[in-house]
Amino acid sequence: MDKKYMLFDLDGTLTDPQEGITNSVAYALEQYGIHVEDRSTLNKFIGPPLKDSFMEYYGFAEDRAEEAVWKYREYFNEDGIFENKVYPGIPQMLQRLNDQGKILIVATSKPTVYAKRILERFELNQYFADVQGSEMDGRRTKKEEVISYALEQNQITDNEQAVMIGDREHDIIGAKKCGLDSIGVLFGYGSREELDGCGADQIVDTVKMLEDLLIR
Repeated sequence: MDKKYMLFDLDGTLTDPQEGITNSVAYALEQYGIHVEDRSTLNKFIGPPLKDSFMEYYGFAEDRAEEAVWKYREYFNEDGIFENKVYPGIPQMLQRLNDQGKILIVATSKPTVYAKRILERFELNQYFADVQGSEMDGRRTKKEEVISYALEQNQITDNEQAVMIGDREHDIIGAKKCGLDSIGVLFGYGSREELDGCGADQIVDTVKMLEDLLIR
């Protein structure tokens, strides 16, 4: 994995957003009379586009799912966004990659405006040359769209020099559709079965294993 460009997912890869995302989803569901006692059952919302998850897991029609996303944001924008924590070892790994001249980019399905606020709050923004995500109006939520846009914006034409790193199948599938190698991480919210099943080129258990793979 001696690559020049390294694209990182945010949720479940750089930070653990469980508390903020599940609280925000629970808040949105409450607006429709759905009470969730065990917030861990909402972990499946971490990673995929929110609208798709409301439709898949709660049977919402598309228009209601779009409305639910805005309900989610009512809580997330004020509180949930910073109910989050950086995985131990991530800043040190990013610094070492910078020191080796690697170009780091965040590619997330989360709206870009939120991603930038999170990175700034946890002082991770200093390590990244660019941050790309979705738009608040619902554009560019699919992972392959985000990856493709990030490649275009950073004028990356040799895809063999880039790798996508993430914790869910959407990261791996998106990478494949864009012609990139991929690394699945198990310290996030995807299982080995999920990442192996969608064809991750490498799978690592820990931040240390990821660092050992990326830094030669």
